[in-house]
Amino acid sequence: MSGAFQYKPKFVDIRVRPPVEGEAEREADVHALKPGERQCDHPGCLRAATARAPKGRDMLHEHYWFCQPHAAEYNRNWNFFAGLSESEIRRRQDEELMTGGRPTWQMKAGRMSREAAAFTAKFGTGQGYRDPFNMFGGGGAQQKPEAETRRLGKIERNALADLDLDDDADGPKIRARYTELVRRLHPDANNGDRSGEHRLQRVIRAYQTLRKVGMV
Repeated sequence: MSGAFQYKPKFVDIRVRPPVEGEAEREADVHALKPGERQCDHPGCLRAATARAPKGRDMLHEHYWFCQPHAAEYNRNWNFFAGLSESEIRRRQDEELMTGGRPTWQMKAGRMSREAAAFTAKFGTGQGYRDPFNMFGGGGAQQKPEAETRRLGKIERNALADLDLDDDADGPKIRARYTELVRRLHPDANNGDRSGEHRLQRVIRAYQTLRKVGMV
């Protein structure tokens, strides 16, 4: 190609406009919550929450509140059967077919019922009858109530995982672990080395999330 037809750019440098004073504050005001609105539960989001999503498979009546984009992201990653084995998945599918997923109740007389009182009066005198399934609530070994476990949603579990903590970690343990990780990962503690800065940001976000839900 002849030199006369070669492309020659008119401008050779691209200048970036410096930030205007007060521009960041005006941008933040765009996401300011109005009276009656609640903030999105996604860590670091300042938008108003407009949609809700269940916290977990066993907490369908407890919800997170998200803005529309984060609600869509949460729904895309939602898997009702996550963490279940193949046999547990089949069992839940069979329950859905048999009962429509609705809870069922045992056919058992109450502790204060007439049948339970009659059984208790006769039990051990040789005039009673066997009740291997404890239908009337008067015989058989008393089962100890199971210890109540804390119910955590996906966001709380991920935050604890970022802090290398188990699901049963309490407030003091979370604070101690957070302080330890910040001291270890901060550049000032590593002679200016910023290689752990990304992990440090995750640790800070996780701690803020746990504080937001009242676990710290």
